[in-house]
Amino acid sequence: MSEKSYIVQLKDTTDVNKVKSDLEASGVKIGHVYDTVFKGFSVTLPENSVSTLDAHPEVQHYEADKEMHTTKKD
Repeated sequence: MSEKSYIVQLKDTTDVNKVKSDLEASGVKIGHVYDTVFKGFSVTLPENSVSTLDAHPEVQHYEADKEMHTTKKD
């Protein structure tokens, strides 16, 4: 079974450590924690387990992690 990485944004009032514990108990691997621009973290989980994110009431948004590029505009 292949795994996929996601960036997860939590609701502003969320206790990040509680959600991390909840998801880790479900087999989700937590990566980088984001706490400057938004509350959240990167996660890795089997592709067929994304419903774990859908089901958590404190998850506001998530999307597949992908490489991003920026360009300089003159």
